[in-house]
Amino acid sequence: MKARVSWDKDLTFTGTTDSGYNTVMDGNGNAVSPMESVLVAIGACSSVDVVDILKKGRFDISACHCELEATRAEEPPRVFEKVHAHYTVSGKGITDKALARAVQLSAEKYCSVMLMLKGNVDITTSFTLVE
Repeated sequence: MKARVSWDKDLTFTGTTDSGYNTVMDGNGNAVSPMESVLVAIGACSSVDVVDILKKGRFDISACHCELEATRAEEPPRVFEKVHAHYTVSGKGITDKALARAVQLSAEKYCSVMLMLKGNVDITTSFTLVE
């Protein structure tokens, strides 16, 4: 995997992945910030796992949303200290037990972004099942 980040102007940068996708990031709030992109990456990576695990369990999932909240250190480098991910999943026949297992497996075994931060960031999860 490779990527390139190029300075556009001011504190705006464009990241380009080797798969050809671009992401604009900005340190002045004119686009997603690099730290926001890490937070979104946590939610996207773990949501991919949750959806995939439920689908492999032959559950009829119709929606998955991940709300994230992060607490950052007060002083530079202002790293994440805590992240909470709350999943809201809709579908037919999904049980609390199945959803709990999917969220736990993602957080503890499959989500590479969460696991990369493990030991440095206190990451917690919760979920709501909507039928």
